[in-house]
Amino acid sequence: MTTQLLTEQIQKKLSFLCVGLDSDLTKLPSQLRNRSDAQFAFNKAIIDATHDLAVSYKINTAFYESEGSMGYQALEQTIQYLHENYPNHFTIADAKRGDIGNTSTQYARAFFEKLPFDSVTVAPYMGRDSVEPFLQFPGKYAVLLALTSNQGAYDFQTLNYADKSLYEAVVATSRTWNGAERLMYVLGATKTDHLATIRALAPNAFFLVPGVGAQGGDLEAVFHAVANDDIGLLVNASRSIIFASSGDDYAKAARASALALQQQMKTLL
Repeated sequence: MTTQLLTEQIQKKLSFLCVGLDSDLTKLPSQLRNRSDAQFAFNKAIIDATHDLAVSYKINTAFYESEGSMGYQALEQTIQYLHENYPNHFTIADAKRGDIGNTSTQYARAFFEKLPFDSVTVAPYMGRDSVEPFLQFPGKYAVLLALTSNQGAYDFQTLNYADKSLYEAVVATSRTWNGAERLMYVLGATKTDHLATIRALAPNAFFLVPGVGAQGGDLEAVFHAVANDDIGLLVNASRSIIFASSGDDYAKAARASALALQQQMKTLL
């Protein structure tokens, strides 16, 4: 799944929606919790209910790794199900990896060779040689943390560094790295005052924007600050979609929530 194909899907579906599968086992509908395959069964129902409205799915690996081997099995089942049944969706492993080069290579192998993800989120703190290994896999993407949606982002990301904010230095420097054409960036929807600045630094890159929905980000403000000629934007919503209902109608409610966002996106597009 390339960004060119992703752009085509955005234009076809009139949607730039990414559904986050943050499938916290303790929040799943009660009728699923006692099943040995609870996370996968939940994910499958959500995917089947929203696939025509979304162009991407983001799987936050923490909610699976925390459950041990059963959780990892659910992670594998989910990405395989997406890969085999809905291959026109861009898949993101939200794992926030990043380490010395040989270690990053092994992380990349885990998500790109052993699991068929299209991309993985990467922390840039250790610099070039911790990120470039993810870009050595043809057709695969690294989604670099630039300016995140959490309150703690202000602890470091907006501090001045050489006459610019640290997040600006991260984006500008990363554009010089090998494989930079396959870098995407995480930008928080709650940081709209900064989004246009980052777009100017990476005019052709895709941005993954969490924070719309449960975190209160403004979809229209994000779109006008970030969208380029090819849209270049994925807006992620997780809890507001997948946990729209805790009852038997959870899949139907997830679809209704996703549809509401997609219709707003359609209007903007």
